[in-house]
Amino acid sequence: MATHTRGLTETTSVRTRGLTRSFEGRAVLDGLDLEVEPGEFVVLLGRSGSGKSTLLRALAGLDDGVAGSGEIDVPEQISVVFQDSRLLPWQRVLTNVVLGLRGGGARTKGREALAEVGLAGRERAWPGRLSGGEQQRVALARSLVREPQLLLADEPFGALDALTRIRMHGLLRALHERHRPAIVLVTHDVDEAVVLADRVLVLDAGRIGTELRIDIEAPRDPSDPRFAAIRTELLAALGVGGPRSDEEAA
Repeated sequence: MATHTRGLTETTSVRTRGLTRSFEGRAVLDGLDLEVEPGEFVVLLGRSGSGKSTLLRALAGLDDGVAGSGEIDVPEQISVVFQDSRLLPWQRVLTNVVLGLRGGGARTKGREALAEVGLAGRERAWPGRLSGGEQQRVALARSLVREPQLLLADEPFGALDALTRIRMHGLLRALHERHRPAIVLVTHDVDEAVVLADRVLVLDAGRIGTELRIDIEAPRDPSDPRFAAIRTELLAALGVGGPRSDEEAA
């Protein structure tokens, strides 16, 4: 049986031991061991079906009913950001941000979070009037207002255009530096992984096949030879032979 425990010590934000998840008799996660330090930014890469999103759902406790075993230990305070912002279209922006929060200061915290993501003054806007990038900014504000110790992000920028993605990368790095949650982010974009991560993990057949620590100071320039070397190594781990192809890596 799988165990999922919240409330770790300050020395670790995520710990899994022998984590297994199976669908229709096929092991998508196969005895996976993982540790994430407090404040660490970890990015998961892998081919389709390698278990990236399955691992994220397991960490979030969103996979009830899935066959599996192993141990999962995570902090008490967890937030999740998805590719779809998942805003309630019939509620205004500020209400979406503070939905479910208790206490008299919730709306003040919500306004402060919106200001942090560059949306001060948009509190009464309807989600449908926002661009895709603005909707994801609201989703980030909704996650951060809860002061998570662990932020889980499943391809949060996958639906955005290239320029908006670049802006969102800078915003997420800035928010991470300011709030210091541990982050585990899933992406298919190799460049995105190198731009954002402290450490990149490539999943292969349900286990961690490759692990790289990114020791390049921010902001990271894709034209930097060190960036290019890491990109090449990650693409090779994904089975892609060319110097750069995010589409092929997907």
